[in-house]
Amino acid sequence: MTTLYTPDHEWLRIEGDIATIGVTDYAQSQLGDVVFVDLPKVGRQLKKAEAAAVVESVKAASDVYSPISGEVIEVNETLAGEPALVNSDATGKAWFFKVKIADKSELGGLMDEAAYRKHVA
Repeated sequence: MTTLYTPDHEWLRIEGDIATIGVTDYAQSQLGDVVFVDLPKVGRQLKKAEAAAVVESVKAASDVYSPISGEVIEVNETLAGEPALVNSDATGKAWFFKVKIADKSELGGLMDEAAYRKHVA
């Protein structure tokens, strides 16, 4: 299992050809209290860097971009009733959606944890 990060503060955990995607702890801290999450539909085909979900906080609404192309195979329904999970467990229970990866070569431009830490420092 590998975890990678985007400059837009999404994380993706790679297991085989499946990527689980969410927002980073840094992103949720910038957003403030999350009050709503809009997730993509299962079966949707996403392109890399396409807006896939929306997270709304008391401060702002922000798009969540897909870090990789592929088909949405699962969404985290728990977030609909419990959007505050994004604040309490951004990189764990508050994952947004899972994608069957279409092209692993797209992973090349993403950051590992050390590079992401430098990015937000």
